[in-house]
Amino acid sequence: MGGLVATADAADPAARVVCADLRADLESLHGTDSAIPRDRALALFRRALGRIQADTKARFEAGLRGLDAARLLASRMDELVRTLHDWVNERVFPPGIVSSGEALAVAATGGFGRGVLAPFSDLDLLFITPWKETPRNEQVVEFMLYFLWDLGLKVGHATRSVDECIVQARNDQTVRTSLLDARFLAGDRAVFDAFAERFRADCARAGAATFFAAKRAERAERHRRYGDSAFLLEPNVKDGKGGLRDLQTLFWMMRHTAGITRFEDAADPSLPCGPLMTEDEVRVWRRAANFLWAVRFHLHYATGRAEERLTFDLQPVIGAAMGYTRHGAQQGVERFMKHYFLTVREVGRLTLTIEPVVARVALGPPAVRHETPPALAAQGFALEEGKITLAEDRSFATEPLLLFRILAAARDSGREIHPLALRGMVQHARRAAALRHDPQANALFLDLLCSPKADGATWLATMNLTGLLGAFIPDWRRIVGQMQFDSYHIYTVDEHTVEAVRVLNQLERGELAAIAPVATALIGQLQSRRALYVAMLLHDIAKGRGGDHSELGAQVAQELGPRLGLTAEETETASWLVLHHLVLSQTAFRRDIDDPKTILDLAELVQSPERLRLLLALTVADIRAVSPKVWNNWKATLLREIYWRVAEVLAGGLNVPERDLRVARAREAADAALAAEGWSEEDRRRFLSLGYPAYWLGFDPATHVRHARIIREAEASGSRLTVTTSVLPDRGVTEVTVYTTDHPGLFSKIAGALALAGASIVDARIHTMTDGMALDTFWIQDVSGGPFDAPHRLARMSVLIEQALSGRIRLAEEIRKARPPSPRTRAIHVPPRVVIDNHASATHTVVEVNGRDRPGLLHDITAAMSEQGLQIASAHVTTFGVRAVDVFYVKDVFGLKIENERKLAQLKEALLAALEPPAQQGAEAVERSAA
Repeated sequence: MGGLVATADAADPAARVVCADLRADLESLHGTDSAIPRDRALALFRRALGRIQADTKARFEAGLRGLDAARLLASRMDELVRTLHDWVNERVFPPGIVSSGEALAVAATGGFGRGVLAPFSDLDLLFITPWKETPRNEQVVEFMLYFLWDLGLKVGHATRSVDECIVQARNDQTVRTSLLDARFLAGDRAVFDAFAERFRADCARAGAATFFAAKRAERAERHRRYGDSAFLLEPNVKDGKGGLRDLQTLFWMMRHTAGITRFEDAADPSLPCGPLMTEDEVRVWRRAANFLWAVRFHLHYATGRAEERLTFDLQPVIGAAMGYTRHGAQQGVERFMKHYFLTVREVGRLTLTIEPVVARVALGPPAVRHETPPALAAQGFALEEGKITLAEDRSFATEPLLLFRILAAARDSGREIHPLALRGMVQHARRAAALRHDPQANALFLDLLCSPKADGATWLATMNLTGLLGAFIPDWRRIVGQMQFDSYHIYTVDEHTVEAVRVLNQLERGELAAIAPVATALIGQLQSRRALYVAMLLHDIAKGRGGDHSELGAQVAQELGPRLGLTAEETETASWLVLHHLVLSQTAFRRDIDDPKTILDLAELVQSPERLRLLLALTVADIRAVSPKVWNNWKATLLREIYWRVAEVLAGGLNVPERDLRVARAREAADAALAAEGWSEEDRRRFLSLGYPAYWLGFDPATHVRHARIIREAEASGSRLTVTTSVLPDRGVTEVTVYTTDHPGLFSKIAGALALAGASIVDARIHTMTDGMALDTFWIQDVSGGPFDAPHRLARMSVLIEQALSGRIRLAEEIRKARPPSPRTRAIHVPPRVVIDNHASATHTVVEVNGRDRPGLLHDITAAMSEQGLQIASAHVTTFGVRAVDVFYVKDVFGLKIENERKLAQLKEALLAALEPPAQQGAEAVERSAA
């Protein structure tokens, strides 16, 4: 039955003093006069409110716990609202002959009604009348509301009769929830009591089923709206999954069921329905509530508003305010966020295990009894409400192996695990530590992870939520709640890993055939399936320790593989996959895959077709699990290309001496295609003489034909600049081809124009033809990672390229005016880094530039290269959130690698300077000129 807080908590002594002083000041102003100027009264209230807020903040910052601070602030605002109500009724609108119809009760609802309040939250007030609102009551309510608004408070309000309260609660479960929190503040107590009695009776008559269903639907929609994961790296503390609202939803259900007014009362054995929580669970609840309320208070104070989202720029501020400092390899902000994610996991556990208990008390036992199948009974299990639980004579405490067996039983039977069993798993998860070297436990774990039904992620997630996984694999515990302080990853390391296993499951079921057809086709051919799943489980296991997480994770795989039951060969394969789990994506996205040495080096590392298949499946799942938005057609295309090229080498189909033969074949194919279009022999010979070998190997025959048309039309018209675009939806990019006279800085100017157009370059090929003309190709996307295909934007882009190359716009100035990076990501530190490699290519120096992404970054980097006299042959651009990784294949003015140490040092210095933010570049330029 529904319960209401009939009386306010005892007011804080300090608040009583402040409000007593306020009353005294009001009385002294009144004297014998019943009225005083409103602005003078407002000043007195404003001073009292300021004292309340300042003292609450001081006590909180001095160490008052979060939940206690929320309760303290609510009790102090109680006193202020009561004082205002009494003054308005006694002095502003002094009563004459008051009829019963003019009675008025003021109640707190919402969070204020629950007796908790954040610094900048709304005050939710309900004005209750016995019948229809009278003119005097209307005056009182209006005066109070405008007065509170003028104090700078945000007030949510409603004025209803008792009948209206009951009717609206019946029609709207949101209103019912609000009234469930109603707490008497001031006015006519009899009116509030009459409402409370009728409301409780109406709740009992309505029953709990509709209310519970509404709260569950409301929670599901809220979770969907805020990301549907408790482990998003910029969580909403109030409304996100595992946040304060989830605790409140569970509390509403307990209040509706047992009439309790504080969560601590849920463990009271004297409740008519018996205790709803254990004392341990109450302690977990209190710990979670204190932490989340502390974070929320700090968020409000740091921003000066009702901010509920813990964004990247606020995380270091809040973490430092709460005392989190660097510890070993972990930054203070990472330690703070780990605590946050461990807390929301606890909230998730409470919801999972307590809500069904409350629902059963409220709704009664199920009408249908389920007989336990003999096979389940023989394993020590029973059915409760159609879900698996332990038989009465079995216990996780005495038989910890049941922790794994119940998961296998649920999988094999297709049934859910009963919440009471999950509750027991949470309580006894630590006992799995004793099973680390138990062959049966390890065999069960490996079987669950590599489930032949391809649903291993389901059981992995359950083991992670209950704490079983961290107890069984100590290294896992270190990544639970481990965040990566960047804007690329959206999940914690453990959640990302579970998601990656889920993507492997989806690949095996064929659900991703449309977006990853090659990986989908190959995953069914794997002979080392168990090694793949163990490698995926462990690929990020060593993150946050300092050092190379791939190398450290490979060592973990070497140690853990035999324990789990992998053969020596499987263990070696799993360890190799962990060690090299980034090599395929790094090569595809950062290297020129048209350079034979790139492919040969990768083939030499991989050595076997089976390892190549494993590496592709692991890479696809790893990228897809970062975020669905990170995966796009362009990345899929590059991974497919590199897979088939390496597979060709492993099958004996490519070696360096064949390069001239491949060039000849490419020229023959282009010649045949042009002949089929009716080109004369002279025109064909002219075009075929223009390209150097790198050009012929860099494109397919269809593209060569398209280029031939562009060149012939430009020569016929005498055009000095030709810009063409082609949208390639299958690859998720737009191809931009620029044909013009070659000159130093050409790439930089085009890159600047594309930046001004709002395009993001993901790849580029720069070719100077034998006649001195440049044929540059750029593959671009829009900000969402799709093709840059809006007609008006393509037209503007072409104009900007022409203006940039003709010198009619000042690129540097225009780029500086571009939209600055989001303030929320400024706190993420991206150290500038330049790596120069003369071994990755046989013909070019490879320059890798890492830095914070910003509008015009590519323009600045390539301008610096031009100033150093470098020729850029190709560029490969990748962004990871706010971090840009740009790789260039370059030569000097003589067409040779840059190998002079002094020249390399100058290049590195120039590139590091180009990576600095524009404001800093300007300051350094002023300093140099002054010197």
